[in-house]
Amino acid sequence: MGNSRPRKRGADGEWPGIWCGYGKLLKLFRERAGLTQQELAEALGYSCEQVASVEQGRRPAKSALTEAAERVLEAGGALRVLQDEVDLAKLPSFFQDFALIETEAVSRFSYDPLLVPGLLQTEEYARALFAGHCPPLDEEVLDQHVEARLHRQKLLTRTPVAELCFIIGESALLNPVGGEEVMRGQLRRLLDRAVLRNVEVQVMPANRGFHPGLNGPFVLLETWEHQHVGYIESQEVGVVVADAAQVSAFGLRYGKLRSQALNVEESARLIERLAGEA
Repeated sequence: MGNSRPRKRGADGEWPGIWCGYGKLLKLFRERAGLTQQELAEALGYSCEQVASVEQGRRPAKSALTEAAERVLEAGGALRVLQDEVDLAKLPSFFQDFALIETEAVSRFSYDPLLVPGLLQTEEYARALFAGHCPPLDEEVLDQHVEARLHRQKLLTRTPVAELCFIIGESALLNPVGGEEVMRGQLRRLLDRAVLRNVEVQVMPANRGFHPGLNGPFVLLETWEHQHVGYIESQEVGVVVADAAQVSAFGLRYGKLRSQALNVEESARLIERLAGEA
């Protein structure tokens, strides 16, 4: 009976099932290869404790471990095909449903008044945000959230391409999250991403007056199957909006936001100026 007690991962409840399933599969391939955990760890370049944690579902496998295990264990892609789901489960639970829909996006339009959007964040900026979480996150959970956020950024460069538009409030660019050096790097990252042919970055001036974004941030997304959904989030509560009338209203509001924000060229010049001053 002592082994029947569920393994907890703090406030998030039990460890994700995909981590446990991946771990069992890794163990199966290891035993078929006739290797001990120590021998596999040495072959992969990881510690035995790390391999044991992955096999037990207590720690998610990183892409580098998966690729090494595929090679050493000749897994034939069985581990690699699970990696995206393993990474998805690193995200905060309230965001996972939308993140799964996001992977199927053909277009994604967002408005973020106070923070640089996650798809455009540097590792340092993202880490500073998660480090300030209240209540504080365990260091391991913090690392997992950062890894997952960076993993989502594949959407910017994947094939087939997705059309992406980001409207960012000027206030988000003036708030030195992580310090001046981190913010300078973040502003340069925005300029780097804005030159991608499928990415547009616009800035909403802080002195614009009334505009439809004053009610808060939101995302408008279209999937491969041409399903239109919205997403709103506040204080770690995320809601996927599928009602056609509500999603249509999001679309109208976003059109007005694009017309009221600085255009792409004006936005780039503003970000360049702020990067020079940061």
